[in-house]
Amino acid sequence: MSNSDRDQRLAAKLRENLRRRKAQAKARTAPANESEQEEGTGTSRTLPTGKKDT
Repeated sequence: MSNSDRDQRLAAKLRENLRRRKAQAKARTAPANESEQEEGTGTSRTLPTGKKDT
């Protein structure tokens, strides 16, 4: 395995990560229906802001 193979895989992962983050940001700013919200990727925060995690 050459360094260019590794670089290409890393670049592909970074592009996918950026695409996913852009989609998440767009979903947060746009009014979403419940089915879109249920598709979460595990990175969304579900706790209300007033609740303390202790």
